[in-house]
Amino acid sequence: MKGSDLFVKCLENEGVKYVFGLPGEEMEDVLFSLEKSSIKFIPTRHEQGAAFMADMWGRLSGQAGVCLSTLGPGATNLVTGVADANLDKSPVVAISAQAGLQKLHKESHQYLDLVDLFRPITKWNGTITHGGVISEVVRKAFKMAESEKPGATHIEFSEDVAGMEIEGEPIRSKRVRRPDPDEYALEEAIGLLKKARYPMIIAGNGAVRKMASEELTELVKKHNIPVAHTFMGQGAVLDDQVPSLFSIGFGFRDIVMDAVGRADLIIAVGYDIAEYAPDAWNPDKDKRIIHIDFTPAEVYTHYQPDVEIVADIPATLKALNQKLDSSGIFFDGSWYKPVRERILEDRATYNLKEGQPFTVPGVLNILQSLMDHDDLLISDVGSHKIWIARNFSACCPNGCIISNGLASMGIALPGAIAAALHSPGRRIVAAMCDGGFLMNSQELETAKRLNLGFTVIIFNDNDYGLISWKQQMSRGRSTGTKITNPNFKAYAKSFGIKSYRPGNLRELIEQLMYSLDSKELCVFDIPIDVSVNQQLIEKLKSS
Repeated sequence: MKGSDLFVKCLENEGVKYVFGLPGEEMEDVLFSLEKSSIKFIPTRHEQGAAFMADMWGRLSGQAGVCLSTLGPGATNLVTGVADANLDKSPVVAISAQAGLQKLHKESHQYLDLVDLFRPITKWNGTITHGGVISEVVRKAFKMAESEKPGATHIEFSEDVAGMEIEGEPIRSKRVRRPDPDEYALEEAIGLLKKARYPMIIAGNGAVRKMASEELTELVKKHNIPVAHTFMGQGAVLDDQVPSLFSIGFGFRDIVMDAVGRADLIIAVGYDIAEYAPDAWNPDKDKRIIHIDFTPAEVYTHYQPDVEIVADIPATLKALNQKLDSSGIFFDGSWYKPVRERILEDRATYNLKEGQPFTVPGVLNILQSLMDHDDLLISDVGSHKIWIARNFSACCPNGCIISNGLASMGIALPGAIAAALHSPGRRIVAAMCDGGFLMNSQELETAKRLNLGFTVIIFNDNDYGLISWKQQMSRGRSTGTKITNPNFKAYAKSFGIKSYRPGNLRELIEQLMYSLDSKELCVFDIPIDVSVNQQLIEKLKSS
């Protein structure tokens, strides 16, 4: 068989259902091998979109999403999405074509050293230089991508190896068991909890990724320990649970920081420093810290755990719950409940009334009332991301997905395509600002071609709003952020997609209800008043 046939058999062996990417002549053999397989190749409109789709597939499924490109510019276009997956701890295998082996020692058309290019943004990457190593390279790429902490890997595949006649079989894929927690470390943790009066949990990406939600919820409810989620940890404990203090991770001192400041013990569960630096919540370096994660803590001046429990997170939480049950430890919740009440009261102040201009938090309150517990909101990056993290409640693990490791603009629309393929019956909303939308708006064609249904919301402020907001906070004015936009309603219609630009509150509610209930592909262009951004900062300063 051809090298490409074995390569695709190896992908099938790993359980791959979709490969997202762009065709190229150096990938010809692989594309025709995919055509004969059980895997569906999905042509996208840009390689970045393909990488973001693989990224979102990995986050939702726990299995590596796969993206594919040709050599040269195709491979360089993958870079942002691959780097995003790596810092967001999402399993992704990126495949790029390469010129024939006889060209790699000299300057050649579209030739770049792709292994060197991808090295700093992947957990592992390598090249297939001989048909005899195809099975090993593919197995290693998937094993490394899916092992804790997951991330991105990359395979460079030369066109002449893809067309080579070879023999071989895929290597069996076997799940690796993760270690149980160390007994001594657990006892140390219990000792710290016995001495604490105001313990608090920071739940990060790892708490959602390996579905530790049940055990973590038991811990916070049975022992009355409040939990704040990082942006990517949202949903680890459902926000409608009393001990939830919603989200942490803003670039300003929000209400939740009152609880963080009082806490005398932080239990960091699956916490990723790349997402939210500990300088912000441990500025004086005086917090006692219990680190619970699959990997040891990063060496960091503001993050020096008193005990590290390096093991399977759900197993650790289960063992910790058992020990706490027998110890009789229970904490008085009166210290944190006022903080939760203040957050809920603040959210309610953004409810829109007829005749008022639309605002991001106002629209989010409407969405919250219309969406069910198992629906999914995917956030792009921009000023709206702050409001989504702050004001939108995640009602299930992976019910609100925010990219916050690399924090790449342009992820929401291609991400929603992958989500719709992964969960075809789920109601999905992709929320973005005008800047992020136009970075990958071409993927509307991909969604339409695949006959996928979800709701696209564009918060339109004709500005790179997050940068403008931050400049306002630091300088009192903004510069270099203003942009203009096309008619988004007409743009969506040109793809044959239903589109709306609501003019009042009644229209907004009715149109959103239709879009969510019909599960059709619909695009909303919502002009927003951004004055609430700076008003929030002033309000928090005076509180």
